[in-house]
Amino acid sequence: MVIPSGTNRSVTARALRLSLSAIRRTYGAVTALDGASLKVAVGEVHALLGENGAGKTTLMKIAFGLDQPDEGAIAIDGEACTFRSPRDAMKRGIGMVQQHFALVDAMTVAENVALGAGGPFDLGRTVAVIEEISRASGLPLDPAARVRDLTVGAQQRLEIIKALARRSTTLILDEPTAVLSPGESAELLAWTRRFADGGGTVILIAHKLREVLSVADRITVMRRGRTVLTGLASEVTESSLADAMLGASSSQPESATAPRAAHSIENTPVISLTGVSVRDSMGVKRLHEATLTVSRGEILGVAAVEGAGHSELLRVMAGRLAPSDGTLVAPAEVGFVPEDRHRDAVVLEATLTENVALRGAKSRRGVIAWNAVRKTTASLMRTRDVRSDNADALMRTLSGGNQQKLVVGRELLGAPAALIVENPTRGLDIRATSEVHAALRAARDDGTAIVVYSSDLDEVLALADRIIVVAAGRVAAVAADRDSVGRAMLEAQ
Repeated sequence: MVIPSGTNRSVTARALRLSLSAIRRTYGAVTALDGASLKVAVGEVHALLGENGAGKTTLMKIAFGLDQPDEGAIAIDGEACTFRSPRDAMKRGIGMVQQHFALVDAMTVAENVALGAGGPFDLGRTVAVIEEISRASGLPLDPAARVRDLTVGAQQRLEIIKALARRSTTLILDEPTAVLSPGESAELLAWTRRFADGGGTVILIAHKLREVLSVADRITVMRRGRTVLTGLASEVTESSLADAMLGASSSQPESATAPRAAHSIENTPVISLTGVSVRDSMGVKRLHEATLTVSRGEILGVAAVEGAGHSELLRVMAGRLAPSDGTLVAPAEVGFVPEDRHRDAVVLEATLTENVALRGAKSRRGVIAWNAVRKTTASLMRTRDVRSDNADALMRTLSGGNQQKLVVGRELLGAPAALIVENPTRGLDIRATSEVHAALRAARDDGTAIVVYSSDLDEVLALADRIIVVAAGRVAAVAADRDSVGRAMLEAQ
């Protein structure tokens, strides 16, 4: 565990900040929480781990007043309390940064910070608050910038600044590094350490065990709605945590960073780009004369820092964005798993069946055979381990990981000629990550041309047969090793 020099990280004598005891929550016949408990002390980073659907996010929604328990007790600083809404929790110093940001794209940073504060909007005062927090926290942000123009990392900082502007002393961070670059992830984790060392409290929901062990003081593991382990981070290992998350009798799935097996690539082009450029709405060139080919039966890995132009490249190949210049040759239908599933991949208020029916909707004509789609959805749920009551459940009732598994499975239906994937395992646990990786490799072996971008460089290295780096809008092929890829990515900064 990384411990900043000169700090005292003793966690045994700290005062208890937040306590959730014997929390039970059911949704119809589904038991999301079955007597779960969590105790977090002042001045610590407390990691909350578990498989998808283990109940982590539900427990934290209760801690933040977004949901209420059927049974159990909540206490802040030893005082029993009830949260009927997030406003109640915020009054007690609790802030939550959810996995999917709650921001208004058309508004500025300052306007987003002011939302929910009450009273008339005072731009000067809000800007002063943002600048003060930015200086004190080391989280720089331009108050005048519009959210739609911010990188994912900057949006993450904005969510944290929103919470700090409301004087939050306890922060719940739900998968905060899921879509950040390695450099951004390291900066965010370092900030959580400083925040805790300064007397704050951080609850970190995460799946990346190496990151957790580098920053956490204590760790709690949940499984199937119950708390199954709580202990010091210094007394556990990645292996013991995996056993606790999956069950001691379960064999640990193949690591997401396991070495690639040798694979022979067919020399049959499926997607070809020649001199492709993309300009944004302001006329700024985001992708410069990209020329590349993706062949049948290969996984092409894409590595890039945020804002380097890889998003434009992927959307051109997926047919979601037209090139400003150059030539694109691609199949009429290309599967696409976007980075932000809530915005671009699913309809939360629709059923699972209706969401599966979105596959190929662009070209489909005529009447939908709903019984057939429902059977396909049920089969997909079984084969991809999507945990829900039935195919007619609403998408919003699924955990984030189960939503992602459904989206990946949907886009693999019918053995597509090509599949473009952004951060395929965002928010997934160890087992689900292994299953998604296996599904992508199996599709590759069946002849699908696959392009994978991940903010986790280890994931790119584990999956890819070939790797390209997108740096400052330019595409370059690199050797498939960490040093070569890392150096090429850094040239963009």
